[in-house]
Amino acid sequence: MTKTLSPAPHDVRAGQPRPVPPPRPRVTGWSRLRWLAWPLYLTCLLWFLRTEGIPAANDVLFLWLIAALLTGAVHSGHGPRGFLLVLRDWVPVMAVVWTYSLLRGYGAHTPWAPHWLPQLRFDEVLGFGETWTVRLQHALYTAGSPHWYDYAAVAVYLSHFFVVFLLLAVLWRRAHQRFRQLLAAYLTLTFAGFATYLLYPADPPWLVAQEGNLPHLSRVVWEVISVSGLPQADSLLENGSQFANDVAAMPSLHSAYPAMLLFFFWPTAKRWLRAVLVAYPLAMTFTLVYGAEHFIIDVFVGWAYAAAVVYGLRRLRARRAARASAPLAAPAPVRTEATAEGTAQAQAPVRTEATAEDATEAPAEGTARTEAPAKGTADLAG
Repeated sequence: MTKTLSPAPHDVRAGQPRPVPPPRPRVTGWSRLRWLAWPLYLTCLLWFLRTEGIPAANDVLFLWLIAALLTGAVHSGHGPRGFLLVLRDWVPVMAVVWTYSLLRGYGAHTPWAPHWLPQLRFDEVLGFGETWTVRLQHALYTAGSPHWYDYAAVAVYLSHFFVVFLLLAVLWRRAHQRFRQLLAAYLTLTFAGFATYLLYPADPPWLVAQEGNLPHLSRVVWEVISVSGLPQADSLLENGSQFANDVAAMPSLHSAYPAMLLFFFWPTAKRWLRAVLVAYPLAMTFTLVYGAEHFIIDVFVGWAYAAAVVYGLRRLRARRAARASAPLAAPAPVRTEATAEGTAQAQAPVRTEATAEDATEAPAEGTARTEAPAKGTADLAG
């Protein structure tokens, strides 16, 4: 039994050399670094979280994301080529995100005053005389004693800063065409919101309450983070309040990004994923309204911006594809020539002239018989 299960001896015929086993891969410094890449990255990330706190700024999160992609390139063994691919596709994106972070603060220094009354009146209509932010906080929030749903609201709110970037990274590795499409939607939506901040600065509910136009409201997310003792990492670009913008409430990009993901992934998503895509914008809406970060009208406008961007870009891509395939749909020259030849062969005058020549060369009797039908035809024509 043991002999049966053991591998059969290699058949070496006389005069033939024995097969040489493949050489073992040489262990180099680069191959050792491959296995140390992720442990080093995770160690640095944990050290940053303990010393600096939770990153809640686009520029800080983006740096850690690019570092993760570079770490993956090292671990996969692509070497310098993997580095170049990461830098080629992500450094321009990082530059755009940083530019937006710098420009965003200028929306707070426009010559016209921020708006708050139209948003307040709209929410009062939806709340039957009282905003839903006031209703929810009076019913659910206890200052200094966070509940489980308060911590859930913090998690949902902070997901705004990294979910889109993580999905971009996944698409970059698996579906590069979809990566470009989602990136175009994200950048277009972001700068559309920035343009609106310049043209229509708007106060959030917590700021309207501070100015005395609403009952007392708490910024639930930031109060829960403060009570929990979780440190927060500041932005690398924002210096104090110089680049902060407290009047960038219309539209709500916190609600626009989840809606963008819903509209973008819905056509190809499975049933369970569609449930997640619907639940995420709803959870973000509750968090923003309950936490006094946005009015409901801010959320609705954010959804409208997301729908316009995603479906508008999709329609532009469809038009480009139609234009690219339009020359292929036109009839080819070869087919046109073949049709012309078939039409020429089907014309009767060629055959009629040949028959007339034959009739002219025929005897007199045949000619007489040929002329008789022609005369009859002339009589009918007359």
